[in-house]
Amino acid sequence: MVSIAPSMLGADFGKMRDAAELVAPHSSYLHMDVMDGHFVPNLTMGVDLVKALNGIAPLDVHLMVTDPINFIGDFYEAGAEIISVHVEANNPREALEEINKKKIKSGIAFNPSTPKEKIIPFLDLAHMILVMSVEPGYCGQSFHMNAIERVKFFKANYKDKIIEVDGGVSTKNSAILAENGADILVAGSAIFKSDDPISTIKQMKKS
Repeated sequence: MVSIAPSMLGADFGKMRDAAELVAPHSSYLHMDVMDGHFVPNLTMGVDLVKALNGIAPLDVHLMVTDPINFIGDFYEAGAEIISVHVEANNPREALEEINKKKIKSGIAFNPSTPKEKIIPFLDLAHMILVMSVEPGYCGQSFHMNAIERVKFFKANYKDKIIEVDGGVSTKNSAILAENGADILVAGSAIFKSDDPISTIKQMKKS
């Protein structure tokens, strides 16, 4: 059964803890998107918000930042159990090494427009491959179909890696992603903007 990590970027920021407590019993992780306003144009949750949600569910922190090495220590201290960095960011190898020193899971992320081969030199250091199925920065974008082929490729060739998919994930594509090897599905709008978030999570988990 595929695991679900609700993206807290899709929740009401004024009711973040309530949203986290609602979905946590039905989820494997809470996915926390951290943006610096430079790597992507948007600016989102900081370390204090992540720290405030620590203990509700395991925290999966996705660093969409230019210099991830500067953020790893703080988000580790805030309670992250997974930290992912982008191959497009500065010094991804150094960042992955720093995450691994913390004895938590490390992930390497890449955008839909980035050739999948670009992450291969870093897979010796990464526990998880984060396949972006939208260009990072904003919640509610349309799903890039090339994510399905990418999931299939990495599951076939790197069976020891966790495969996570983030962006435009919904009940419309959760089944095909799971069938092709996705282990964790990140969904924000599909969950938090649905009439029944728990039912949506359960439906996606059955994929």
